[in-house]
Amino acid sequence: MSTPVTSVTIESLTEACNTKLGATHVEGKDISGGCGQNFEIKIVSPMFEGKSTLQKHRMVNEALKDQIALVHAFSQKSFTPAQWEALQQQ
Repeated sequence: MSTPVTSVTIESLTEACNTKLGATHVEGKDISGGCGQNFEIKIVSPMFEGKSTLQKHRMVNEALKDQIALVHAFSQKSFTPAQWEALQQQ
């Protein structure tokens, strides 16, 4: 049984992405001005292979639903390792 989420931080989002989505890279930013209510996150995971953008976003939303429920705004960008590597080459 998991511990209930009481507050959201970049660290808690990163940990959840690593644990629940097998993320190989996570970049998060609190863009709320410090109140912890608006986050944007980039997630790289091999679990996204073969998935559409909508499917990836649904996977993230399901994995992070407890954290997302506690914040005002949450935006995500999800990539496969190959997609992330291609972006880094640009």
